[in-house]
Amino acid sequence: MAINKNALIRYRTIDKCLQNKYRKWTLNDLIAACSEVLYEYEGRKINVSKRTIQLDIQIMRSDKLGYNAPIVVYDKKYYKYEDPDFSIRDIPLNETDMDILSETVEILKQFKNVPLLSELKGMINKLEDTIYTNKNSCKTIIFLDKNENLKGLEHTDFIYNAILKQICLNIAYKRFDAKHTNHHIIHPYILKEYNNRWFVVGKENKSGFIYNYALDRIEHIDYALETEFEDINFDGDEFYKNTIGVTVLNDKYLEEIVLKVQRKTKPYILTKPLHTSQKVVKKFSDGSIIIKIYVHLNFELDRLILGFGSGIEVLKPAHYRGRIKQLLNNALNNYKK
Repeated sequence: MAINKNALIRYRTIDKCLQNKYRKWTLNDLIAACSEVLYEYEGRKINVSKRTIQLDIQIMRSDKLGYNAPIVVYDKKYYKYEDPDFSIRDIPLNETDMDILSETVEILKQFKNVPLLSELKGMINKLEDTIYTNKNSCKTIIFLDKNENLKGLEHTDFIYNAILKQICLNIAYKRFDAKHTNHHIIHPYILKEYNNRWFVVGKENKSGFIYNYALDRIEHIDYALETEFEDINFDGDEFYKNTIGVTVLNDKYLEEIVLKVQRKTKPYILTKPLHTSQKVVKKFSDGSIIIKIYVHLNFELDRLILGFGSGIEVLKPAHYRGRIKQLLNNALNNYKK
């Protein structure tokens, strides 16, 4: 049974009230207590009805959440725990709870060596201590795509804190195609992951343009405290809305791409669209389809289309069809040697 946040807060509040044996609790008292706590959590008045608290008590009494709370009414109007030492916080985990928590721990353990998520380590250890004293370790069922040995991951904590505290960064950066290292002062706005690589996206102080910098190309990083951070209310979703990957180009590279998708490739494209703008514009009797997307013509788009091999054909625009054709010819020439 799913529990929303406010309901859980009410259950815990009722539990706390009924543990107080030195006060008599009417239904109105419980309503007032729940309303007060919800106001503290939400910062706004939430009307808690008599019917809501009555249902809460009914659920707490039942086995739906595993509470089986011994709530009784005495003197025809007061509520209390028949067992004065009872609390829903002392309810032991059942077998299903243990299975779910065990698998959750196994998933979290896959991230505990990633620097940005290093604070998970202590939490995971506590969960393991709690769970494995009552249950034998189980094998991991859910595996997530990750690479803990990626170069540059050690910078994630530093950059994250700079973004959080709005501090400029001074980075020594060397592109793959560059002979020399260049130094940039940037105003960092977001950390972005794509294809198992991490990037910091921000405004380059000298040019004023927004760029992405791959963390694995950063040779050194430090705070640029002498430069005042410029908050431009950067919206990552808006910035990347027409982009596959991380390379955002200017509008002259933004075009509608028409693609023919072969029958065997179609399920992959329909269940995992290339882009949010993807639309099916034609279906053929042989099972193939024609789709269109509206995106920047960047390097990541090239790699994505080439990755499908013969399963996708670029129809329009003509110049982009020619570009993909040339890349395929170059690849074919490698096998003619």
